[in-house]
Formats: sequence, structure tokens, C-alpha cells
Amino acid sequence: MMTSDNRLIPAAVIGGLLAVGLIGAGALIGQGVVNARAGDRSVTVRGLAEKDVKADLAVLPIRFTASGEVLSEVQARIDGDLAIVRQFLKAQGYPDSSVDLGQLGVADTRSREYASQTGGPRFILTQTVIVRTNDVDRVQTTTRNLNDLVRQGVVLQDFQGPSYIFTRLNDVRPAMIAEATAAARTGAVQFAKDSGAPLGPIKSAGQGSFEILPRDGFGDEATSLNKKVRVVTTISYRLK
Repeated sequence: MMTSDNRLIPAAVIGGLLAVGLIGAGALIGQGVVNARAGDRSVTVRGLAEKDVKADLAVLPIRFTASGEVLSEVQARIDGDLAIVRQFLKAQGYPDSSVDLGQLGVADTRSREYASQTGGPRFILTQTVIVRTNDVDRVQTTTRNLNDLVRQGVVLQDFQGPSYIFTRLNDVRPAMIAEATAAARTGAVQFAKDSGAPLGPIKSAGQGSFEILPRDGFGDEATSLNKKVRVVTTISYRLK
């Protein structure tokens, strides 16, 4: 029994060393994560490309509300607030073409839909004005100046801030794909050099989806003026 067990120990040790060697074969080289498969003599690498960009379109919804017992009076207040908002935006430098009027919302708290509610005003009206512009810096200034509307008696509702959008992805796409592909090849070349097997032609390639993220890595991408565009390509090369 002892002789049989002693013969098994070296085999187990050798098996463990082989397992460690296989795990070590997945190496981080440059910007590419490399997997080698000896069976078909190929190496698969990933190349990363990132680019900081600035949003080129801003959408700023301004929603305000008025309430009271007499519908005509509440409507008159909403109309007056609308005039104040339009004048405010004109003073901020927006042309009429950048300002759209949203749908007017009317709620009767004593209607059947709201029958369970008690107290408070009967009529609640809400109006939204939407600013859409490529002048994203101006929108930032406008957001900081919204207190001027509050001082004039406009009751803002559910203000979430502007949304910033990057619309020129197609402009940066070719260069970023080329950068990611070059990063992947750099990893493959290094792996081939270390393994002593010359790098062959591309066997297969795949481009991951483009991601647009907040530049600083936190917060909501939609509310971030500065963003980061990221793409990862996956390429398999033959080894000669």
C-alpha cells in the first residue's frame, strides 16, 4: 500500500503544476487580455480604446405648476408663468426655435379618478417648456440661473436638470476602432514573442458595442456634460 501511494504523489504534484501553468497562460499584456489555445495554434486578444468627449446637444425641460379652486384663475396663473418663463429664456439668449411648448396637464382632485383625496386645491395645472440646443455651455448657465424664475413666483416641479447628449459617435468611431485594433495586435505580438511562435494572420475579429459613460466614472451619463466613449475589440490571430 505504501509503495502504491508513493507513486501517486508525484503524479498529483505534476497535475497541480500543469493546472497552475494553464492558469498562468491567461496574461495581461499591454491593453490586451490574451488566451492561447495550443490545439488550433491561435491567440485571442482584446484591445481597448477610450476617448474623452463633450456633449454637443442639451435638452432642458422646465416644468412648472399652479393650483387653486377656480379653473379659470389657475389657467390665468399658468399663462402668466409661461410668459415669465419665455421672457427668462429669451433673456438667456435662446432663439424661439430652440424652445418648444409641451402639453398642458390638468388634474381635478375631486373627479372620480382622485375621489379618495381630501383637502388641498381642486385644480392642479402643469406646463412644460423644453429647451433643445447645441449650446451646451449656455444650458449650464441657465440651470444655475433658474432661481430667477422662483423669485418671480414660478413654482418649478420635479426639476431633474438638463440631459446632455453626444451625437457625433460616427465621427470618432473609425479612429477608435483603429486604436483598439492596434492595442489588440500589440498584445498578440508580445504574446507570440514570449511564446516563440510567429504571429500569423487574423482568424476572426469582433467589435464590441460602443459605451458612453460619465467621464469621471460616477453619476448619471445623461446628466454629465463631459463623457467617455469606450470600445473593446476582440481579435483572434493564428500562430505560425
